[in-house]
Amino acid sequence: MGNNGAGNLSSILFGTREHVGASRALAEFRSGRPVIIAGGNEALLCLPVEGLDKDRLAAFRALAAPIAPRLVLTSSRAQSLGIDADEPVAIELSDDVDTGTILALVAENKPDFEVLPEPAGAAAAAAIDLVKLAQVLPAVLVADTEPAISSAFDPRIVTVDARAVARFRNEATRSLTIAGDAQVPLSSSVRARFVVFRDAFGDDPVAVIVGTPDLSKPVPVRIHSACLTGDVFGSRRCDCGDQLRLALVRLQEAGGGIILYLAQEGRGLGLANKMRTYKLQDAGLDTVDANTTLGFDDDERDYGVAARMLQMLGATRVVLLTNNPDKLDSLAKAGIEISGRMALETPVNADNRRYLTAKAARAGHQLMDVIAALAEPPKSVKNAAPLVL
Repeated sequence: MGNNGAGNLSSILFGTREHVGASRALAEFRSGRPVIIAGGNEALLCLPVEGLDKDRLAAFRALAAPIAPRLVLTSSRAQSLGIDADEPVAIELSDDVDTGTILALVAENKPDFEVLPEPAGAAAAAAIDLVKLAQVLPAVLVADTEPAISSAFDPRIVTVDARAVARFRNEATRSLTIAGDAQVPLSSSVRARFVVFRDAFGDDPVAVIVGTPDLSKPVPVRIHSACLTGDVFGSRRCDCGDQLRLALVRLQEAGGGIILYLAQEGRGLGLANKMRTYKLQDAGLDTVDANTTLGFDDDERDYGVAARMLQMLGATRVVLLTNNPDKLDSLAKAGIEISGRMALETPVNADNRRYLTAKAARAGHQLMDVIAALAEPPKSVKNAAPLVL
């Protein structure tokens, strides 16, 4: 067959060059190692800020020398610093900028200094996309370089095309496979079947099939983002665990349905970043501003994987158990027919009141009890606990 035949076989076994490159670059970023991202006429040596300390900063400066490194921030983070930006920005780092200054620029609510940013460029924007996919702090150190520098190191520095990063999420969704399934009786007397999928991110999204849903009719479906704190430990800061348990009851009452349990902790930020936003909330920010202050969008989730799971299960007409209109819109755009919506409103407590209020007032969640409370005139009763942002 010659080289051409070998190329076809490698594509089947390993995937395309671009897909493999993006997958390897993602793994490097998750491990805190640098990659080279090439886009247009530029190539950037990129290192996630996550885990940055004095030694790692010095090593990156030595690797980039004589080029001065730059810090790339998301547009959301730039705006929280008072910078007018709708694309990632880059800030040149002089030799006297230390690790503490960089981390303050990345994650502090109100760092006490001014910066002079510039547009980051296509390769740096791809680095931001990649670091978000890695669910680490959404900021990177970059320096101009040449792709050929990769071979000067052992092991070689992974090089990836910026366009491959942009396409990686959709390709990962298309590559979804079923890894295993089994019957799992639950403590609530619900009989369920767990279907475990596997994707190119290394995640294992799960379809929990409750009872025996009739796929010839609209199927009740709950898309649930994993929440360790709420689902497992019963955290009162959110309504996630309550929604999950209520969804199980509703599906059982309906005679069957599906819960899609997705690896999207903290609205797609990841568990560590979720804890960082909690600290910002404790300092006075609401859940929306905490996410954007850290450099993320308010909601980083993508529901393409949920649509693909439903298609693979044969459930293409659904009644969605949700308060979030974005889930309805995303599934509809992906080809899933939305036949109806079932609300999942759970009790409001002193610890999640502010969180639920922000979701209703700022993120558009259809929490009718909370919205009704917001519309009421202030109570004059002594010691009343109003809903506030």
